[in-house]
Amino acid sequence: MEHPLIGDISHLTQEQLSQTVSDLQKKLGMAQRTGNGHVADQIRMALETYYNAYQARLAESYKKAAGDNDFSDKINIG
Repeated sequence: MEHPLIGDISHLTQEQLSQTVSDLQKKLGMAQRTGNGHVADQIRMALETYYNAYQARLAESYKKAAGDNDFSDKINIG
């Protein structure tokens, strides 16, 4: 479940998304170690939001890198 209070993050770069995911993972670990279950739940939702955006951006960059090398409509004989 994504966090409902996080606004539009489409302006963030792939590097910024990666850094945010890393920071949130550290904060999640701290919240779990200190027994803050409610805070950990909120961080998990935020983490999912940023991670999904990062994965979408990563898939988009792979798609652009593949360019004309898309052979999905070809038959694999091997």
